[in-house]
Amino acid sequence: MLQKLRLPAILASITALLVAVGYWNIRPESFMSQKESPRSTKPAVDFYVLNSSTVQYQADGKLDYKMTAEKLEHIDASDISLLTKPQLHSFRGNEHPWHIRSERGEASPGGEQIELIEQVKVERTDAKGRQTVLTTSRMTVHPEKDYAETRQPVRIVAANGVTTATGMKTYLNEGRMLLLSNVRGQHELR
Repeated sequence: MLQKLRLPAILASITALLVAVGYWNIRPESFMSQKESPRSTKPAVDFYVLNSSTVQYQADGKLDYKMTAEKLEHIDASDISLLTKPQLHSFRGNEHPWHIRSERGEASPGGEQIELIEQVKVERTDAKGRQTVLTTSRMTVHPEKDYAETRQPVRIVAANGVTTATGMKTYLNEGRMLLLSNVRGQHELR
């Protein structure tokens, strides 16, 4: 009878030992879900400007371009400036400027290149009062060179019709646009 009790006693002792070792290794904190604080993927801003305005003049004193934005945030790590609702008026000494705007933008170090993002609109009214309106989703502008380009679909509405294309290179000071592919047009003859 003692032997019959010995086997269950040994098994009970081993089970108790395993339970104790298991409990010892498992801490109650490990069952609590510890959520790590989500790290912001947004880069660190070292300064920002509200209602920013930049004016550039040509060597002869004539207005070259004027750029405004509702908000400008400068990223220290990359020296890039994030723009909210940027607007660029490119004069180049001309009294009929190009008016370029978008929802967001990114200006490269020194402002040599501006990437316009979302609802990009380029407008100009010439000396005869004819308006040209170009729309696209993204465009890169080089203000110093009076040059803009995009690989995105573009729509150009001018006095004589509507033209659509995929990709474009624009020489603003010359008023010349090179449409790259899938060009379609609907024009009125007058």
